Amino acid sequence: MPPIDDDTGRNQLKSRIQELIDSNQVLVFSKSYCPYCVKELFTGSGAATLLTSLNCCLDNGSNYQELLLEMTRQKTVPNVFVNKTHIGGCDKTMQAHKDGILQKLLCEKNEVYEYDLIVIGGGSGGLACSKEAATLGKKVMVLDYVVPTPKGNTWGLGGTCVNVGCIPKKLMHQTALLGTSMQDAQKFGWELPEETVKHNWETMKTAVNNYIGSLNWGYRVALRDKNVNYVNSYAEFIEPHKIKATNKRGKETFHTAAKFILATGERPRYLGVPGDKEYCITSDDLFSLPHCPGKTLVIGASYVALECGGFLAGLGLDVTVMVRSILLRGFDQDMANRAGEHMEEHGVKFLRKYVPVEELEAGTPGRLKVTAKSTESDETIEGEYNTVLIAVGRDACTGKIGLDQAGVKVNPKNGKVPVNDEEQTNVPHIYAIGDILEGKWELTPVAIQAGKLLARRLYAGASLKCDYVNVPTTVFTPLEYGACGHSEEKAIELYGQDNLEVYHSLFWPLEFTVPNRDNNKCYSKIICNKLDNDRVIGFHYLGPNAGEVTQGYGVAMKCGLTKEQLDNTIGIHPTCAEIFTTMEVTKSSGGDITQAGC
Repeated sequence: MPPIDDDTGRNQLKSRIQELIDSNQVLVFSKSYCPYCVKELFTGSGAATLLTSLNCCLDNGSNYQELLLEMTRQKTVPNVFVNKTHIGGCDKTMQAHKDGILQKLLCEKNEVYEYDLIVIGGGSGGLACSKEAATLGKKVMVLDYVVPTPKGNTWGLGGTCVNVGCIPKKLMHQTALLGTSMQDAQKFGWELPEETVKHNWETMKTAVNNYIGSLNWGYRVALRDKNVNYVNSYAEFIEPHKIKATNKRGKETFHTAAKFILATGERPRYLGVPGDKEYCITSDDLFSLPHCPGKTLVIGASYVALECGGFLAGLGLDVTVMVRSILLRGFDQDMANRAGEHMEEHGVKFLRKYVPVEELEAGTPGRLKVTAKSTESDETIEGEYNTVLIAVGRDACTGKIGLDQAGVKVNPKNGKVPVNDEEQTNVPHIYAIGDILEGKWELTPVAIQAGKLLARRLYAGASLKCDYVNVPTTVFTPLEYGACGHSEEKAIELYGQDNLEVYHSLFWPLEFTVPNRDNNKCYSKIICNKLDNDRVIGFHYLGPNAGEVTQGYGVAMKCGLTKEQLDNTIGIHPTCAEIFTTMEVTKSSGGDITQAGC
């Protein structure tokens, strides 16, 4: 047997293990003294079972176990494979037997599948994963189909982010910032025409959607270049390894694969009151709306609600945000409230503690009447708006893809899919990535990273897993909010108030001084764990260019950033980001955090 520390020897041994996996219907790596034998599960099943003892039947059994750890990320025995699918140890094998998955795998025998991998969903994560798998030599299919909104809107390949999310949102946010910049410009000496500068919704919408169209085409070309078979059809499991694909004309085709990846994403949730789907829109409709929204009511306090409400107000529209409870649930509430206060100071109206309870009915053409009830009393109010935008959350698109036929478990409350730390569902050959995962970040870069790494683990022998800790993100409210790590509330819950030190400061960006706006409205905060060398476990920034600032500090937090390291870093002057290198006032001290200038 070649030595394990020799690359050639390692590759030969790995090939031998793969050969055992490929040539045996059931393969159990165990040890003679292992008390957790699962062989009896396969007795009487008719399955040819090879029980391989690492301590007496194989030379260099420890080398086998070392490579099995590298290939499966499992240290213990038994290590079970059924029809080339890794099941896991004793507990997972018993659970697979209980769920009926083991029997389904045994019945498959050595079936030849049409594809190595089928990815259901053509969003950012699905595309990244499919292209990576194809690059590694696998035969891959991507199925993507956009169910039209109640208003009839659909879009091209690329998922939510590209078509009705991050990309159009950021471009329309930029449109609003340019409006503010034109106001500032006059204070810097730019002489604009005396007549009022107006914004043209149609021009903006067309330009944004033309750019998105170019991205859609680029994604299709990229899949073609990678030899990924893209099919614009709705996928639904009919067996654990078989799906039905239905195109927009109702034509059905059937396809099989050895492995599947669920990347179906989410769609906006409606209110569940009469009139919501007939008269209201969601973010799925807003960015391609054929006319200016006019006076708008935004229902919800999610980041989608505040971002859309913010840029609509920045375009000069009359905007009201109806909030049931708190802003930006799950984010730091100190930061969320400051972002909301800034919006309110700049003309966005907030109806707090109200929810729509009666029919949203059409009034005169282009006007909607909304009746809402207080969450704290019997008071009701009415209002008339040109557009009602619902942004109360999103639901996972998992309910109508036949997951029950494949045996995949989902959370019945929200449709989210529980997975292990390798994005594997309870069915060993089915994986999930992106927004549909239970308890994971709903962010495009996370889905892309998870998809790429998953493909490399499945087909390139890699072991690196997606790290869901310290993921930086930004909410593109008019005054942008960037965050990485824990909110102050979560940090207190995890570590206790006494074990934390919170440093904070207001600041006034130099760019805002000449126009004399937003004096000491920008805010920065870090949360440090005193029990771990004042390591920064929460980073929060409210100010211009929050995404650019937060991205850099996100890298530092991955490297274990401490308060001392921030203090020893020389800032770039004059910038907003340098505030984190000079923060001295703690929240507990109650000291003054206002800044007089640069």
